[in-house]
Parts: sequence; C-alpha cells; structure tokens
Amino acid sequence: MARDTHKVEVHRYRRDKGLLPAADDVAAEEPLEIRVGGRSVSITMRTPGHDEELASGFLLSEGLIQDRADVAHVHRCDQSDHSAVDVVVASRVAVDFARLTRHVFASSSCGICGAATIDAVRKHWPAAANGPGISADVLISLPQRLRDVQAAFERTGGLHAAGLFEAGGRLVVAREDVGRHNAVDKVLGHALLAGLTPLNSHVLMVSGRASFEIVQKALAAGTPIVAAVSAPSSLAVELAEDSNITLVGFLREDRFNVYTHPSRIRTTHAGEIDTATTL
Repeated sequence: MARDTHKVEVHRYRRDKGLLPAADDVAAEEPLEIRVGGRSVSITMRTPGHDEELASGFLLSEGLIQDRADVAHVHRCDQSDHSAVDVVVASRVAVDFARLTRHVFASSSCGICGAATIDAVRKHWPAAANGPGISADVLISLPQRLRDVQAAFERTGGLHAAGLFEAGGRLVVAREDVGRHNAVDKVLGHALLAGLTPLNSHVLMVSGRASFEIVQKALAAGTPIVAAVSAPSSLAVELAEDSNITLVGFLREDRFNVYTHPSRIRTTHAGEIDTATTL
C-alpha cells in the first residue's frame, strides 16, 4: 500500500530545552514512470497514491487522450527500483509521441514567448464552454473545504492540494502531492476515468499559485473556472483570458481577485468585484 508520508528522526529546538531528538512525518516523494502502451514517456517525482489517476491526467493535459473512451485500461507494472503505470489506449487512438518530447508549453522556463506559447495551446484545445456561474459566497468557502480533506498536509505541512468542485460547492475529488501539477493531474485523471470530462460545469481549486501550466491543464479538461489561494502568473492570466476561463487568485478568507471573465461570478451587490484590485 502506498504511503503518502514517511516517519523520520529530527531534532527539535526549544529555547528552554535546546535540541531534543524527536520523530516527524514528512511528505513522501518517489519516482513514477508513466508509459503508454509499454513505451516510457515520462518519469515524475510524486507522492505515492492514485498513480493511475496521475498517469491518466498527465496524458489528458498533454493532449494525447481526450476522454474516457480513449483509455482501454490502466495497470501497474512496477520495477525493482521504482513504480510504473502503463496506460493502454484504445486501438483507434493515434498517439503522437513527438508532442511529449517537444514540451512546447510544459513549463514557464521553456524559452517560448508568451504569444507563441498560447497559440500552441489554443491549436490543441478549444476555449472553455461558458458553463454555469458560481456565487461569491460559495467561491469563498472552497479553500476551507479543500483544507478540511488535506489529511497528509495536516501531518506534514509539505503537500500541495487540488480539488474539483461543482458550481454549488460540492467537492467531487481532492488529491495531494508534493508537486502542485501532479495534484492537478490526479484530480483530472480521476475525472477522466470516471467519465466526467469535459468539466464544463466545474471549478478547479489549487492550494498554491496559478501558473500557466495549471491553466493549461484546466483547459485540457474543459474546466471554465480556476481558483487559487495565491497569485497567478502573467502568462496564466493571458491564457485564461484567451481561453474563456475565469481565473481567480488570492482566494483567502472573505476576499479574492478575478483576473479574467468575471461574469461567471454571481454577487449580491452590483460592482462588488473589481478585477483591477490588488490585495
């Protein structure tokens, strides 16, 4: 059984007692090899658990698969020194492995200019559907709802989380991982394997910042609203604007910023949301 934490020996300092030996829980981080039809396509450092979802979500966000029908089956094929998951696609699916090796828009450090990067993404995924709106009150409640199910974070303080919510606030699935992008892939992989994609009426909530890649992954799954407790990057804002995604940042306590497409946010007072406000 996969363990999301490890017990380690530490020394804790207290002013009145100095350094004393103790035990502590730390977030587990181990390699996972992702394969497609037996061919290795990626090795990622992740927190063990929900590996089949992680592999499926990774392939969805890379554009190699689109929905549940594209996946024939997913199975583990662990090696002696690391874990591995093989995603076998349906016979009708033509896998473009070159897309995985180019990594045209895989990270903010790829060296591609913003306009070219967004154009590359838009060629592969259509803009998000309009979908339902969400009330400001429900949006404000999401960080705590996500935190309430972060069991491993409570023990370690060292894990990111992602959650998929319905517009009414019901939590569909939440996942934790040492990697923020891995947590999102696990959530999207769960949705894909459950036959929920495209996520036209859902909200993706992340515990950290909203990077370009987070918005890219949301777009791949058709998610119209992305919310984060921290700041978005400039390229994330540009991609969200271009892709009809409502991007919310600094979602904390009773306030937040809406960076793009604020019309999906329902409020009780006209003019309540000012997209130019900074916190």
